[in-house]
Amino acid sequence: MPEADPTPWEPPLAGTDAEQLLGSLDRMRWTFRWKADGLTAPQLAATVGASSLTIGGLLKHLTQVEAVKFTWDLDGSHPGEPWASLQDHEWPFTSAANDSPEELYSQYDAAVARARERLTEAVTDGGLDQVVHLGQKWGMDVSLRRLLHDVVEEYSRHTGHADLLREAIDGVVGEDPPSGWRP
Repeated sequence: MPEADPTPWEPPLAGTDAEQLLGSLDRMRWTFRWKADGLTAPQLAATVGASSLTIGGLLKHLTQVEAVKFTWDLDGSHPGEPWASLQDHEWPFTSAANDSPEELYSQYDAAVARARERLTEAVTDGGLDQVVHLGQKWGMDVSLRRLLHDVVEEYSRHTGHADLLREAIDGVVGEDPPSGWRP
């Protein structure tokens, strides 16, 4: 059996546009998940300063991002509940404290796994220049490349938030997970 890659979050050093973009997204996913890993319910609900952001809220919000971006926005398919009927865009942030750490982690991990599969299939079938369903909402063509850049931007912003929150919670700092880390 081949040895597992000790740093699967590293994007390729050389690769196609699609490989680089997917690698960047996965790096953000891995880094965010590491920043959120192993926290108790009170730690997941902890805030810093004047902000109401919590790592638990970010986990639930990014679960929503993964579910919606790679269903409705990608091809118009149904994201499932609670995302399909969600009216309050703050709900993922405000309701996360009602969820156990196990629920938050497993729902996030499952949403990422589903999104990776759907995204790999979409890139294989139509490439980055294909038009995605999101464009229908905007009334113009939107490429898969643009959708992916938006998700990388979303992760970049929230991984920065998680950096600050995690350091305040227990002092964990760093750019990348330690070699061999897994959720």
